[in-house]
Amino acid sequence: MAFDYDLFVIGGGSGGVRAARIAAAEGKAKVGLAEESRMGGTCVIRGCVPKKLMVFASHFPAAIEDARAYGWDAAPGDLDWTRFSASLDAELDRLEAAYRRTLTHAGVTIHDTRAVLEDPHTVRLGTGGLVRAKHILIATGGHPHIPQFPGSDLAVSSNAMFQMKALPARVLVVGGGYIACEFASILNGLGVRVTQYYRGTQMLRGFDEEAVRHVTTAMRQHGIDMHLGMDVLALARQTDGIHAAATDGSARVFDLVLYATGRLPNSGGLGLKALGVALGPRGEVVVDDYSQTGVPSIFAVGDVTGRAALTPVAIREGHAFADTVFGGKPTMFDRSLIASAVFTQPELGTVGLSEEAARARGPVDVYTASFRPMKTAFAGRPDTALMKLVVDQATQAVLGCHIVGPEAGEMVQLAAIAIGMGATKQDFDRTVAVHPTLSEELVTMRKPSRSDQGPDTGADGGADGGANGGANGGADRVAI
Repeated sequence: MAFDYDLFVIGGGSGGVRAARIAAAEGKAKVGLAEESRMGGTCVIRGCVPKKLMVFASHFPAAIEDARAYGWDAAPGDLDWTRFSASLDAELDRLEAAYRRTLTHAGVTIHDTRAVLEDPHTVRLGTGGLVRAKHILIATGGHPHIPQFPGSDLAVSSNAMFQMKALPARVLVVGGGYIACEFASILNGLGVRVTQYYRGTQMLRGFDEEAVRHVTTAMRQHGIDMHLGMDVLALARQTDGIHAAATDGSARVFDLVLYATGRLPNSGGLGLKALGVALGPRGEVVVDDYSQTGVPSIFAVGDVTGRAALTPVAIREGHAFADTVFGGKPTMFDRSLIASAVFTQPELGTVGLSEEAARARGPVDVYTASFRPMKTAFAGRPDTALMKLVVDQATQAVLGCHIVGPEAGEMVQLAAIAIGMGATKQDFDRTVAVHPTLSEELVTMRKPSRSDQGPDTGADGGADGGANGGANGGADRVAI
């Protein structure tokens, strides 16, 4: 049977591009790829990258205020949103072009069109043509979901946040996940008056509860009007803005309502069901450990599979697929230890088990240190950082690390290496601190704050870390 391609990829996001490049460049396969929107997918065009640039932009007002406290004659002035937005668009254009060059240099043929499956080896292109491939990879990602309710058409998703013509004065953010909390922090940092509703009892469900409490307390201190156990009943456009009727009986007026209440896989309309490809309850493509569906020639990676919806995970899945099918190296991607960061203000970095999840498995010791970082304490800000290690009591293996504070994502990336190698608390203890830094607190905590055996040591937790690493806390601690 003659094939046009050894591999045809549907979707030009991070996972699809990695799989296509590795299969073509290292596996010597003939590869085609179809993308109906912009190359780079959610992460590059309407997710991680533009969001992080907005995070950076939102930090400058506080940084300028800190500069004044350090003696600089600085004033924040006003944000030129039009200028920032144009620069953001230019950067996304540059990155999209880089993705295209990467594929082209690897020998991948790009089709700028939608593609759907006709049979297990045939793809119909939006341009009308048919191509046949020995293997087909679905890497179509996901999309934001806005629930249906009266006036829901007035709400926007996170996709719209990167096309705003001007900054709104009053924004309602609905949702309690990382996307909702990040945009609430971004907009608040940019000077927008932000209200946040979440129907649950705690933001950032699934993350370590103590770390989440630390983040949400700080978000409120920074001026976000946060309401838990609350949801929107209806939205209505009136002359003074969008009126939001809430479950507590209140009605507030906003210029923009952002819904960040979840995402769904982009699996609809691809012809998967007709071919017998199993889909989960949310439309996720069901695959095995090697990303293969029940139809042997069809595979899927990334957010469309409903597994861990993170860009680095999609990239690793795409690479593992290419190694397995075209590299002769059957590879399963281990999802048991994935580090992640939530770019709120303050930032949250986490890897491994939360205290709650670890305790469900057996007795643990918990080490915590909470302190005022030196930089912001000197500037008179009340910000506090949190360092936390969750340790298996029997083996002393560090099961989880949770950091709240500046550059938490950068720090937890390095902690993930140690934890992935099976580091014990004693390994952390014998590591010499880099002083004065925030991260030194991770290696100076000697006594547990909480233990599943014996009395709660309470104030003793992190005492040694307090003395040794405490110059981070400005006037709160003295290094010895």
